[in-house]
Amino acid sequence: MNQSSTASWEIGTRIQTLIEVDFSSMSVFSSNYPTPPSAQALNPVLDIARRVVNTRSGKQLVQDGSAADPASIGVGVLLGNWTRAPGANWDTAAEDQLDALLNGTPRSVDGAISHRTEIVQLWSDYVYMVPPFLAYYGVLTSNTSLISESYNQIKLYRKYLYDSNTHLWLHITTAPIDPAGPQGVGDAAAFNFNDTGYWSTGNGWAAAGMLRIGDVHNGMTDNLPSSGVFYNYADDDSTGADAASTALFAATVYRAVTLYEPDHYGDIVDAAERAREALYANNGTVHFDGEGWLQPVVNPNSFHEIGAESPEGQAFVLQMDNNWKEWVSQGSKSAALGRVDLAAASGFRMLVLALVASLLVVW
Repeated sequence: MNQSSTASWEIGTRIQTLIEVDFSSMSVFSSNYPTPPSAQALNPVLDIARRVVNTRSGKQLVQDGSAADPASIGVGVLLGNWTRAPGANWDTAAEDQLDALLNGTPRSVDGAISHRTEIVQLWSDYVYMVPPFLAYYGVLTSNTSLISESYNQIKLYRKYLYDSNTHLWLHITTAPIDPAGPQGVGDAAAFNFNDTGYWSTGNGWAAAGMLRIGDVHNGMTDNLPSSGVFYNYADDDSTGADAASTALFAATVYRAVTLYEPDHYGDIVDAAERAREALYANNGTVHFDGEGWLQPVVNPNSFHEIGAESPEGQAFVLQMDNNWKEWVSQGSKSAALGRVDLAAASGFRMLVLALVASLLVVW
């Protein structure tokens, strides 16, 4: 694999996937409050975060026009500060990123922090990028206000984007700006648009960022095609198949069923198994190319188009595989795949190792 994550949300997804897969005791899904490990033990995560901190040029960890996406890197920065890892000014970087969100970003009149810096534009992606950072920051600093704000942001975004008729989230909407708060910076006209389709990856982002995700799962399950691979926009077959959102959907289902009452997830788990079976068909040869890239995938930089390669899609596959294994280890069985762990097959294990390696490549 010769390509690595470069956009802020790709770097953040990469960091959070490595934490969840390789350093699960540090994950928000750990059942125990951990003691700080040695920084050396977290080197693969901290090396990525350290490069971001040491090359940042403003308050945000990355300056790319998004107010939200850089915050997805914040969990790695917080771990660097918590473990007192050398080589970076972690605390200042984390404080600056938090301040940029809370005090430097436009908000709607009811308090929703914009996903963009130019105007108040709310994206379903935001739920993965910002609330987990706020919650992690709040827990590590015993700041209950930040934890409450994390929940409040999800609540507000749900108010604007959730469609109760379809149980799906819209992708993008704009909202009136709070005149008493920070104003937009940049080309507002370029981002004065809505995308009211049910973008499959956006619904995956929302589900991955929330604890209360049953409604999204129901809506996505109702729209899973017979192929087992979602369309780029869940209810529109003309938008093409997208394996990245399919992997993310399955990953969030397996995570949810290990956290909550599994009896409530019967049909949803069946859908996740159908999705996983489709992606791993013929030992991975249908939806992975010769270099291990997931196919077909939405273009990470142009959500209306099917692209060639998606670093975030690679991370979603690892999350799906990791969460499925945890589900099985707790006593659940895989019906759709005949209770076989495909990663145990030598050929497919090489694919999994290639996916892991792709997340560790220095960009």
